[in-house]
Amino acid sequence: MKNNNNPPLPERRLFLALAGIALITGSLVVFTFIGPDNTRFFCNQPKSDTFHSVTSPFQLKTILHYATSRIVPQQSFSEISVSFNVLRSISPCNFLVFGLGHDSLMWASFNSRGKTLFLEEDPTWVRTVLKDAPELNAEVVKYRTMLSQADELMRTYRSEPECAPDKSYIKGNIKCRLALASLPDEVYEKEWDMIMIDAPRGWFAEAPGRMAAIYSATVMARNRKKPGVTHVFLHDVNRKVEKEYANEFLCKKYLKHSVGRLWHFEIPPVSNATVSDGGWFC
Repeated sequence: MKNNNNPPLPERRLFLALAGIALITGSLVVFTFIGPDNTRFFCNQPKSDTFHSVTSPFQLKTILHYATSRIVPQQSFSEISVSFNVLRSISPCNFLVFGLGHDSLMWASFNSRGKTLFLEEDPTWVRTVLKDAPELNAEVVKYRTMLSQADELMRTYRSEPECAPDKSYIKGNIKCRLALASLPDEVYEKEWDMIMIDAPRGWFAEAPGRMAAIYSATVMARNRKKPGVTHVFLHDVNRKVEKEYANEFLCKKYLKHSVGRLWHFEIPPVSNATVSDGGWFC
């Protein structure tokens, strides 16, 4: 995602990061098209057509981009690997990403045969990214919260009935300030198998913060009708708000992996969830 608050990497770390991203990006060719039926794949494909069979033009463009760029994604190799391994097992899938930036080509390529949608707060930044990568599917999102309100929202949300778990809706939910009530219809119409929260900005008081993204991702996951869990990834859990809101809504009992600044949750639909004594999310 867009990252305006991290200092440039030293030269050696930059080289290692580039090497790591190139390795992961190259690996997408393997996992996207060669799965449990890999024997059939190699036996049946003509040798002359193998290269184009395992790579799409978009994936080739992505590999070229990361092989020649000095700008690396915000997440580390180990953090990206957690999400990569999940995508390896469930792609093609519906993948919702809060944030648009230097890693977007990578995420979309990992899920090249699925649906990947990016939600970004800054319309200027969206135009900048899509100018060079028009293949990406991105929408501009307006947030109703500010980071400075995080503590107050945490203290008071339980007093608003429309925020309660038994309500569990976000579209048009204007009374619950944590609900992203006016997202593009596509967000509400699809069930998302995987949700990455690496935006919006959350390091200065006037920024939207990730409170509403965390709450809304939780509601989407709980409302899932398809079999299986929703994989939710939250980045920057070293920060107070991300950590507190994850504990309140995403729930430690659903935490599957913790790597660096990334937490990975597997959230079951509400019909399969373990309800707490208080009747709230965790």
